Amino acid sequence: MDRQPRRQRQARVKPKFVDGSLLRHILVMTGTGAVGLMAIFLGDLANIFFLGRLGDEAVVAAVGYASSIQFLTISIGIGLAIAATSLVSPALGAGLRGRARRLSVNAHVWTFVVASVLAAAVWLSVEPLLRVMGASGRTLELGASYLSIVVPTLPLLSLGMTSSAVLRSAGDAQRAMYVTLAAAVTNTALDPIFIFGLGLGIKGAAIATALSRIAVVVIGLYGVLIVHGLRARVRPDLLRADALPLAVVALPAVLTNVATPFANAYVTKSMAAFGDSAVAGWAIIGRIMPVAFGAIYALSGSIGPIVGQNYGARAYPRMREAFTLSLVVTAAFTAAAWLILVLMAQPLADVFLATGDAERLIILFCRWVSPLFVFLGALFVSNAVFNTLRRAHVSTFLNWGRATLGTIPFVMLGAQYAGPDGVLLGNMAGGIIFGLIGVMLGYRLIGQLEASGR
Repeated sequence: MDRQPRRQRQARVKPKFVDGSLLRHILVMTGTGAVGLMAIFLGDLANIFFLGRLGDEAVVAAVGYASSIQFLTISIGIGLAIAATSLVSPALGAGLRGRARRLSVNAHVWTFVVASVLAAAVWLSVEPLLRVMGASGRTLELGASYLSIVVPTLPLLSLGMTSSAVLRSAGDAQRAMYVTLAAAVTNTALDPIFIFGLGLGIKGAAIATALSRIAVVVIGLYGVLIVHGLRARVRPDLLRADALPLAVVALPAVLTNVATPFANAYVTKSMAAFGDSAVAGWAIIGRIMPVAFGAIYALSGSIGPIVGQNYGARAYPRMREAFTLSLVVTAAFTAAAWLILVLMAQPLADVFLATGDAERLIILFCRWVSPLFVFLGALFVSNAVFNTLRRAHVSTFLNWGRATLGTIPFVMLGAQYAGPDGVLLGNMAGGIIFGLIGVMLGYRLIGQLEASGR
């Protein structure tokens, strides 16, 4: 029996992604990540489904408004998790496990601090934010009641996301999946109990979501601290020292991720001009999209650790091959999702009891707009590479370019000439340009790193 101390055994763990089939690594990481992510998105979709059973379109619209704000807060949590990946995965790839342990702990501490400050700021500004989005009257009241319960749990969710990122950095795709899977299962199981059983309606959906985030943080921290032993004593001097390298990645990564909810908020506001039915349709599409393309979201979260470990090992050809394979997989996943959406367009509209503008928007998205997601997928993958290779400012430029120049003028023109249908089409148009730019810059960056490394 091996009686060596556990820490000594852990110290000899070989980085997982520096050899073996890259396609296999990508598919395994993406597959497990997709299960977890789509479970979360299905849980979010369940909120809309169960609330839709109440037969009150204002409730669905309220969740649509609230989700744009919630997406903003979650995106900031994702940015903090990206910073953890960009530092922990290269440390593991270079064999610096002691450094990886320290960075893992300090990343979790800073994530909790920043997320707590953010949650307090958003919680105090819920109603003004909803008014800016275009909510009013009863819809405003319902959205505020939902967010007042969900927003305080942001620090727990952010901790769970950082734990999941560290687990992926260590190559433990399965446990990273368990983190997100736990949230979805808990949320979906509690939804009908609180919404219908206790008669709490939209507040019940918020309570179920809040409780699910406790499961996220417990399972995530267990995997990081206990299973992988990526823990160290918190020292104030090292905590301060690691603040800058974490911030160098986290700040632009946060700005990058905030761009998407900014664009979504603008689209929601534009939809609001056409009534609650259009907003409800957009809210439902916002739930269908991540479920249908969950594998691509997961891929963008999986490629970072793979590229990061190979960057730490200075395996530049493997970095380039991983990027190429990720783009090919993105195109394949998009084609498969489009086929399913075409077949399910009308049934999806029916299951959400959508009528009028809402029904038409759902069918338009499924049949004609969804293939354009391949360009957004390429942008997501490129951004993951930039963030991991300490070029997060490039991701910021690309995402904000897409959220402003690639969204606002197209949505304005679409709204003017084609109403809510034009808003939906305009939202996807700019992704084509910035997706192609992202791919070009990604290959260029890897080439520059290889040249300087040699």
